[in-house]
Amino acid sequence: MNCRPTLPALLLAAVPAFAQDTLPPLPANRGALLYDTHCVACHTTQMHWRDKRIATDWDSLKAQVRRWQGAAHLGWSEEDVDAVARHLDERIYRFGDPGRRAAAPGDRGTS
Repeated sequence: MNCRPTLPALLLAAVPAFAQDTLPPLPANRGALLYDTHCVACHTTQMHWRDKRIATDWDSLKAQVRRWQGAAHLGWSEEDVDAVARHLDERIYRFGDPGRRAAAPGDRGTS
């Protein structure tokens, strides 16, 4: 019987246990993954809370996601657009039901 460690076992042993703690957490869902991969470099949270934001409800939020993915030639499916819009709605906008008007820019929808 051969008891020598395999190359994958040696590589794993060479990685310190603390290295896992230094990796960024994975996004929670597909919308977050797409946004974090393709959009966050230009779109900081301040972008979404500015006074003259264009997204004022669910439909306009989806339209902006669709517009910018097209401008960036990302080729997202409608499901991808929906996933990113849902991510932004849950994380930032909180429009909730489609068609509901947005709150004032300083209000994070905590009413």
